Amino acid sequence: MANDELGGNTLSIYAYIVRVDGPVGLREITRGVDLSSSSVAHHHLQKLEALGLIEKNSYGQYSLKAKAPIDGYIWVGKSLVPRLVFYSFFFMGISIVAISFILFNSVIKSLVIESWFLFWFLFFICVNLVTIFLFLFEGLLLYRKLKPKRVADKKAKETLTF
Repeated sequence: MANDELGGNTLSIYAYIVRVDGPVGLREITRGVDLSSSSVAHHHLQKLEALGLIEKNSYGQYSLKAKAPIDGYIWVGKSLVPRLVFYSFFFMGISIVAISFILFNSVIKSLVIESWFLFWFLFFICVNLVTIFLFLFEGLLLYRKLKPKRVADKKAKETLTF
């Protein structure tokens, strides 16, 4: 399967069908992914059918046929999560262990930390925190590409505010 064909609206539609976990119609997909027209949705659904990822039933509804691995993402249940988010969690764990080591060491005064060690340790923590931030930020940007912007929700909020 060509993984480069799964991008943009095609990937959003595919992720939506996986999340719904049941047959969905063309109009429901168009609204759910916030596409401009049903013909745009139909074009991307044909791509997904050609890739063998979804199938169309006799009522014209689409359902999941196969869950495909997507480059840069990991399936967690019915959701696609960018791999970068897991990298940030890994570095977060390293930072928590390192910080707890220093806190434990400061509680027990019998252990002496030399100043050069403390300098490099703090440098290591700072680099780790920057790494966490970058991976998390980039991962969340990738995650937002899968989620459609709800125009209807924005309009509803605007009408409620006076």
